[in-house]
Amino acid sequence: MKGRPPHRGSGAKRGPSGFAPRAGTGPRTSAKDAAQRAARNRGEDAAERSPWDDGAATEGAPRPNRVPEAAASKPDAPRARAKSPSDKPRAAKPSFAKPSFAKPYSAKSDPAKAPPAEAPAGPTRREQRAAASATLASGVQTLTVDPDEAGMRIDRFLGARFPQLPFTRVQSIVRKGELRVDGKRAKPNDRLEPGSSVRVPPLKLDQPTERPRSAAKIDGDAEFLRSLILYEDADMMILNKPFGLAVQGGSGTVRHVDGLLEALTGPDGQRPRLVHRLDKDTAGCLIVAKTRLAASTLAKSFRSRAARKIYWALVAGVPRTRQGRVSTYLVKDEPTDADARMRVAKHGDDGASHALTYYATVDQAAQKLAWLSLKPVTGRTHQLRAHAAHIGHPIVGDPKYFDVENWELPGGIQNRLHLLARRIVIPHPRTGQPVDVSAPLPPHMAQSWNLLGFDAARYDPIVEAPEA
Repeated sequence: MKGRPPHRGSGAKRGPSGFAPRAGTGPRTSAKDAAQRAARNRGEDAAERSPWDDGAATEGAPRPNRVPEAAASKPDAPRARAKSPSDKPRAAKPSFAKPSFAKPYSAKSDPAKAPPAEAPAGPTRREQRAAASATLASGVQTLTVDPDEAGMRIDRFLGARFPQLPFTRVQSIVRKGELRVDGKRAKPNDRLEPGSSVRVPPLKLDQPTERPRSAAKIDGDAEFLRSLILYEDADMMILNKPFGLAVQGGSGTVRHVDGLLEALTGPDGQRPRLVHRLDKDTAGCLIVAKTRLAASTLAKSFRSRAARKIYWALVAGVPRTRQGRVSTYLVKDEPTDADARMRVAKHGDDGASHALTYYATVDQAAQKLAWLSLKPVTGRTHQLRAHAAHIGHPIVGDPKYFDVENWELPGGIQNRLHLLARRIVIPHPRTGQPVDVSAPLPPHMAQSWNLLGFDAARYDPIVEAPEA
């Protein structure tokens, strides 16, 4: 409908839609007038600012086009006619006219199109650990579990976050209930969920003396570790841990694998991480992760029993049953001692955990000694050593569990623990394909094998043992 609007009254003509058009009420007011009127009602001075400015616009940002005041307040401006069902929508014509007040485009004047600013480089892993240790010494703090730390034991989590803190001290904190996870008391072997909050109590740490390590010592440690590598890729490596080298530090232990790994720290501050552990006098395959993600994935493989391990041992006597299964419950004699002797317990005893081992006799020397191949299904402390002693055939050279009376060590055999982590098969942390690695006999076991006429290439029947 074109021209002047219809007169008011019931006799107005109806539009195509069937409804009477809205009656005109006189001259229209502009949006500016309405905004100024609203400002006066709020008690503000409408002349202080323009109604189009919201006060939060960034400097240099383009301002919205405003309707010319003269056109907005023109009394005879035609009103839009009512739409009818027969009307077709018209495509809006783009307007390329630049408003007179618009500024030329630049990256500074248009934040939406400005190139992203480079994120500042974050602290390295070494700097994060140093900051965490300093905070730990100063007072209570709450840590948040990262996604790649999910599933870690609470004691391992604290050991990774605070390398200054001795592992025995970590276990003491948890055992006394000083550490809380999501407000609840935690046990050392509790697993963490991503996003959980860990409350750490204030501790007084011995300030380490600043003794910078020489470049020659660092290079020597790195060269020593590389000489032990049996397998390596971008995610993990498997070391041939020698007899007598501890995996982690403890009371009176200065040289250990965990400390030596500092020599392999990368430029980004990431250092290789232990995934599992072996006893100090146990030689053989030891897995080390190169990244935190690989460490988390490999640790899950151990917990889910996806990793397959085979050990070789020289034991006193020969088992009557050449292939068998040992299933017991084990508990520590001294719960506070991380390296305490394990003893066989009953189901339900406080602290007792189920332990399952399969064994097979590979070869024997008369009735004096036997070469056993062992496949642990569970992973308890000293499990193989305790189970070998439980069936009456302790491992030769074991200072904790060898208790056969009137037994003499054959000549030429060294009084050292004859236990080797011979072989490990584990899914790769990134590809999932099995990584199968075997370790050679350590020197003292190779000497015993030669004296007894054992062939290390002989078929190992333990591979046929069940996996559970």
